[in-house]
Amino acid sequence: MRTGLYPGTFDPVTLGHLDIIRRAAALVDRLVIGVAINRDKGPMFDLDERVTMVEAEGRQIADRTGIEIVVHPFENLLIDCARDVGAGIIVRGLRAVADFEYEYQMVGMNRVLDDSIETVFLMAEARHQAIASRLVKEIARLGGDVSAFVPEGVNSALRRKLSGAGG
Repeated sequence: MRTGLYPGTFDPVTLGHLDIIRRAAALVDRLVIGVAINRDKGPMFDLDERVTMVEAEGRQIADRTGIEIVVHPFENLLIDCARDVGAGIIVRGLRAVADFEYEYQMVGMNRVLDDSIETVFLMAEARHQAIASRLVKEIARLGGDVSAFVPEGVNSALRRKLSGAGG
C-alpha cells in the first residue's frame, strides 16, 4: 500500500490545498494529511479547529475518490511524522519559484535524514496558484470576500472567528 503524507498548517485550508489533496489522492492508496501544530506561526485557528476543517473537506474527497484519507496532527520533524504514519512519499504543493527554493532545501535535508522517503511536488492548478492562507486571512480580516479562495465551510468559520463568535 502506497501511503503519502501531505503536510501543512492549513490555517485555514484553501481551495489550493484541496486541489493538491485531490491530485495526491490519485497517486497513493492512502493519504495522510499532516496538520502541523507549529506554534511559531501563531495560527488564527487552533489545532482542533484546523483538524476539523481538514477532516470535513478531506471526507468529501475520500467519498468521491474511494481513497482512505486520514488527518494526523503533528509537531515533530516532518520526516519523523512520515515514518510515524508509514508514508513513503511526502507530497508538497508548489505555487511559485519562491516555494521551490524553500522546498528544494527541505528535500535535501530530508533525504539526509531518511533517503527511503521520496518527496513529490504537485503544482496547484493555475486558478489556485496565488492562493495562500496568509493572504486569505488578511483579506478576511479587512472585510474582503474570500469565497473564491476557500470552501464554504471554511468561509463560514472565518466569518465566525473574525466576528468573535468562533473562539
